[in-house]
Amino acid sequence: MGLKDESPATPSPGDGTADGTAEQVAEFPEKVRILAEGRIVSDRLWNADLAPARQRNWKVRSLFALWMCDVHSIAGYTFAAGLFITGLVGWQVFLALVLGITLVYFLMNFAGTAGQKTGVPYPVLARMSFGLFGANLAALVRALIAIAWYGIQTWLASEAVLVLLFSVWPELAALEGPEVPHILGLTPIGWTAFLVLWAVQLLVIRRGMETVRKFQDWAGPAIWVAMFALAIYILVQAGDRFSLSIPGVAPLDGPAALAQFLAAIALTVTYFSALLLNFCDFSRFSPDRRTIVRGNFLGLPVNFIAFALVTVVVTAGAASYFTEEEYRGKDMFAVITDPVAIVQAINDPFITIIAAVTFVVATIGINVVANFVSASYDLANVAPHRIDFRRGGLISAVLAIVILPWNLFSSPIVIVYFLGGLGALLGPLFGVIFTDFFRIRHQRCKVSDLYHEDENGLYFYTKGWNLKAIAALIPASVVAGVLALVPALQNFLPGGSGLGPYSWFVGALLASVIYFFLTRDDARTKRALTEVHD
Repeated sequence: MGLKDESPATPSPGDGTADGTAEQVAEFPEKVRILAEGRIVSDRLWNADLAPARQRNWKVRSLFALWMCDVHSIAGYTFAAGLFITGLVGWQVFLALVLGITLVYFLMNFAGTAGQKTGVPYPVLARMSFGLFGANLAALVRALIAIAWYGIQTWLASEAVLVLLFSVWPELAALEGPEVPHILGLTPIGWTAFLVLWAVQLLVIRRGMETVRKFQDWAGPAIWVAMFALAIYILVQAGDRFSLSIPGVAPLDGPAALAQFLAAIALTVTYFSALLLNFCDFSRFSPDRRTIVRGNFLGLPVNFIAFALVTVVVTAGAASYFTEEEYRGKDMFAVITDPVAIVQAINDPFITIIAAVTFVVATIGINVVANFVSASYDLANVAPHRIDFRRGGLISAVLAIVILPWNLFSSPIVIVYFLGGLGALLGPLFGVIFTDFFRIRHQRCKVSDLYHEDENGLYFYTKGWNLKAIAALIPASVVAGVLALVPALQNFLPGGSGLGPYSWFVGALLASVIYFFLTRDDARTKRALTEVHD
């Protein structure tokens, strides 16, 4: 990828075509091969950021830190703590999270192996299964989800910081009062907090993937220390009053407990479903598969189990320790499932300031990992000759403001049907892409054919689109969408659970089966297995 100076290289006028300079061509063996075959590197498919990684410096520590940033977030805590409200007791929540993350670990190793073996980011990897230009469909679905959640996460973190600051300096709360004029839905101080967080994240991503790695190497452990300190504080304060049962929640048993337990496992996998697609954006910089397996083991089972333990301690401890004085008239469940509300209830200025800094760092960490990097590559893939990694990041950041994410978040229709509908596509996309790579192609890829438009290339298919992949994607997405979005299917099982949590699994499995049977005897695929590979 050419990360010698931390910034992704910007394609020069000759880069990506047959008339590029000898130095530019020699830097990338894939170009040499394409030109040796008498073909032309397409500027619609190539830029230096989408090229296979040249530097492989994401070691175990960097992958471990990446997962620390992704797991330890406001959204992650709220998701895990929310499982208590389903009627599961502490040990059941903990076990469900452990089993779920173990499954994620094995799936993530598949995704990481594909990236490390080919050296390409997610949208380029998708060209193998969806075609050179059909891959834009897979990329844009992922980009839309990433941009929407990037904006929402940034806004939620900015609101959290304001809430905590107001609790330390109450006089500032007047700047957010009902009489203060709103501009497109936010007060001036609300805009200030949002734009500051927005700008800091943009600075990190604008410097390239090497800066992302360095930031996460520092941010991941810092977030962990803060969360661990909060757990110890809550546990000490609760003392002998600590209980794994939540007051006011009747523990489930029998079939009801089992249904909610299985749903919790499925939801844990679904929580990571976006990164299951684009983890290759990071793993492609790792030197070997062993590094990925070790980094994922520390960052997923080990790290997440520790996170699950912290979540159980903080949630159950807060419910045991807090009284009506700390709740200040708020609903108990709204407080104990929200780390911002918990810190506010503690009402200690020092803890509040530390927490505000931690929430900022955590938000930057998860947004870079789960949203920003993905959207940057996905948009660059649409027009590589005009959009590089940095421009893709800038476009993503601007769109995150344009969509006014606070309006999106306040609309149940948008969250449930638009983002939920897009999310239902993630399982089928995973099923097609990784069935193609592992089951159909047996991890064999001619990387150079991902960057030219010759009709005889392995991934050109029908004018750049693999119609068989689309044929597998559509029915699987429809079924997954029905399971995820139809209200009648969400609470008819014992304990009030439904089929929604399983939509990712059903979509992935159905797309995988359909795609396998459509392509197992495909002539182009058989030719791909016999050709000399990069």
